[in-house]
Amino acid sequence: MDRGFELLLKSIILHRNGSIREKNEKQTIGFNQCVRKCLSGRRIKCLSESDAFTIQITNSLRDAAQHHILEVSEQQLFVYTQSAVTLYRRLLEEVFSQKLTDHMPERILPISGNPPVDFSTLMESEFGEIRQIVTSSKRKTLDAKSKILPFAIIECSLNGIHTQPTEKELSEISKRIKEGEMWQTIFPAINKLSISPEGKGFVISLRVTKNEGNPVYIVPEGTPGATALAIKKVNDFDYYSLNLEKLAGKIGLTPPKTIAVIRDLELQKNSEHYKEFRIGASIFKRYSPNCLDYLKKKLPELDIDEIWSKHKHFLTGGTGRKKTGVR
Repeated sequence: MDRGFELLLKSIILHRNGSIREKNEKQTIGFNQCVRKCLSGRRIKCLSESDAFTIQITNSLRDAAQHHILEVSEQQLFVYTQSAVTLYRRLLEEVFSQKLTDHMPERILPISGNPPVDFSTLMESEFGEIRQIVTSSKRKTLDAKSKILPFAIIECSLNGIHTQPTEKELSEISKRIKEGEMWQTIFPAINKLSISPEGKGFVISLRVTKNEGNPVYIVPEGTPGATALAIKKVNDFDYYSLNLEKLAGKIGLTPPKTIAVIRDLELQKNSEHYKEFRIGASIFKRYSPNCLDYLKKKLPELDIDEIWSKHKHFLTGGTGRKKTGVR
């Protein structure tokens, strides 16, 4: 499957008049470079961030299966394989107008009598088994590590790390599980994965949720031991770095008119733009750089006076002065 994706992406690059060979190089580009081109190339782009993660996870697990002892449960195998087949089939149809079943018999496509309901349920079940192993006997340390390894590999992959986890890292994870730590804190990047049904039939995709405010970014090309994509780890306060006054100053409006625009565009309903933090009895309302970029893009299209007239009654209470606490 991993090799199939590399060849498919190279075919797409060529089909869209791209190059699969760097200047003066004898070999064609590698797996990660194919993903980069299909993710960010202006003419070539065919992958979303979640698509790229699906391919990246397949590649990371393939490398581990080739060089390490790897125990992947039936439900895990189903999720990774079926989501990969879903993506492969979609790319083949969207780019080449061909059906996957024109090239392979339908009955050899992955099926399972015990498919997972959702990713969180899968993780709870898997971790329940691992916790039983690590707490039952020291003799089963190898069994525990072989079950932990796929998750550690995926966590690394989602964080932009292509190298395999070390024995020391696996032992540390095993210790944390034995001490009762939840999988969500041990593997925060995996906690952002979800299973998304698509269309009719048994067709699923892996998706990266963004409700925590952690953006996805392309790992700088040439970074040693790096994948193409990573979920960027940022502190929420660092990500939502702007209060209303700072945001207003950067777009050249007064705070009341800025909040009027924010209300009109419903930006506070979008977690990419806005988040509230409660510390004790206080609530802090913060905006992200994404919100700033969006406002800068939209402002030339807006009639600020009309928006202000529409929202000023709520913001001023009819007094003409900003109401206390409005942010």
